Amino acid sequence: MQIVIPGALPNAGTARELTPHLVKTAPNLVRRFEGSHARSTNINLLDTACTSLEYWLLQRHGFLPENSQNMSAGLGPLWAQAPVAPDQAVWLAELVHVSPSRDGAGLLPAAQLAITPEQSLALFQAAKPLFDAPGFELTHTGAARWRITLPANILPASVSPQLVSATRVNDWWPQDTATRPLRRLVNELQMTWYEHPVNQERAQMGLAPINSLWVFGGASPAQLTRPDAGGFEIWHEAEAAFAQSDWAAWLQAMAAFNTRVAGLGPDAHLVLLGEDRIVTLEPPSLGQRLLRLLPGRTNWSHWWSPRNS
Repeated sequence: MQIVIPGALPNAGTARELTPHLVKTAPNLVRRFEGSHARSTNINLLDTACTSLEYWLLQRHGFLPENSQNMSAGLGPLWAQAPVAPDQAVWLAELVHVSPSRDGAGLLPAAQLAITPEQSLALFQAAKPLFDAPGFELTHTGAARWRITLPANILPASVSPQLVSATRVNDWWPQDTATRPLRRLVNELQMTWYEHPVNQERAQMGLAPINSLWVFGGASPAQLTRPDAGGFEIWHEAEAAFAQSDWAAWLQAMAAFNTRVAGLGPDAHLVLLGEDRIVTLEPPSLGQRLLRLLPGRTNWSHWWSPRNS
């Protein structure tokens, strides 16, 4: 059994400052750190184009990118909510909010928009006629994400909307000639939705408008070589505090997980996720336990707050 904890790995400098507080608030967790063997993996977000959690999930499901695909291309078949032919490319269109700013446009993904099924369907009915253009097709497959078919000559670089929300739209928005028809449709969609009754209602409720789609994916289900991968649980409670750098709330979340750790068996693995790093904690082998007895043995601070980071 693996328990995956997004937001459990602050950057090295912050981690050093939090260490004494973590020792006090989550002693069971720290003992788990001390008694485990750690495997650390660094992720290049520019190459993967997805978050560390999404990267871990894709690895877990055995995703194998093809040709010029990045890891985020696998999110298409991973998040698909309807059966798809094994060799068919799966592109998804996520409902998002895009807002301009001085440093470039920002994006809120569907998970932060509280989209109801009724709102999604109403927006879909307004959007579908726009995507009757040759080679395009839009299919309503859920409240947050829809299936989109693209012409064969349009292959936008896939980028996870979750990653875009943590950076800037301008860093990822395609500008090549081939994707111009898709950009034109998205621009028309934004105008169509601008004063849509759904967004007027959301404005009255103090909610951000749903004013655009973010297209990503492109891989086929056959590229997920372990589609039924299980044996893990994702613990999300520290994620929001981590994203907001609210370290007081983060410590409270880790203190809550501290109680859970006390009841875990020795064979349970913890997977700690940071912005661009993954640390897997496993029970040490006999040889690893013997190495710990030697002078200068590695302790948990070496991977928790590495000095060369």
